Amino acid sequence: MLALFHTIVYQPLYNILIFLYNVIPGKDFGISIILITILLRTLLIPLYKQQIESQKKLQELQPKIKALQEKTKHNKEQQTKQLMELYKENQTNPFSGCLPLIVQLVFLIAIYQVLITISSNGLVADTAQLYSFVADPGKINQLFIFLVDLTKPSIVIAALAAVTQYFQTKMLMDQQPVSTVAPDSDKPDIAQMMNKQMLYLGPFLTLFIGIKFPAGLSLYWLAGTIFMLVQQILMQKKASH
Repeated sequence: MLALFHTIVYQPLYNILIFLYNVIPGKDFGISIILITILLRTLLIPLYKQQIESQKKLQELQPKIKALQEKTKHNKEQQTKQLMELYKENQTNPFSGCLPLIVQLVFLIAIYQVLITISSNGLVADTAQLYSFVADPGKINQLFIFLVDLTKPSIVIAALAAVTQYFQTKMLMDQQPVSTVAPDSDKPDIAQMMNKQMLYLGPFLTLFIGIKFPAGLSLYWLAGTIFMLVQQILMQKKASH
């Protein structure tokens, strides 16, 4: 499994990053990270759209799900069976929205390993990892815009990543249709409670990780979040026309 991860994820990202670093004027490693982030997020657009559609369908189904759960609350086996039938009838997979998150996590781990490997190797590329058409860049400049050392934690970039993630998550929540709950229902909306928790928990974790790990990781997360924020704005404008 590790060998597969290394071959199809880690090594390609490593080479793309070094290739971008070689061709970018000024040899800015931070710009290379931003460009590879844009490339990855562009490739993930179909998965992201699938995630949005899945979330919308699940939100629209909430009234039926609540009614079904109330009806079968004393028979968990029957409840699970009927829920699966409901999802099937509406062509909805409650777990399909998890796939983009898993893919993002895999790339995040790979980028982290690339940064750690380059840092621990004395800011020199490992020629054993480079493809034949990718030139050895020699000593890598770890500074982003001549100011931020990407091999060390940066509170500023971590804070910016956390703030942009908050707004991105909030916009995503605002775009979701409001679920209809029966007036006489005294049960809390679990989905809404989880969304509110993620609105604050996600940025907090981003900030916490950002102040502990290399700034290159926070820069990758910041660039990716800004990309998704712009993408959501464009999708929202397109849907309103």
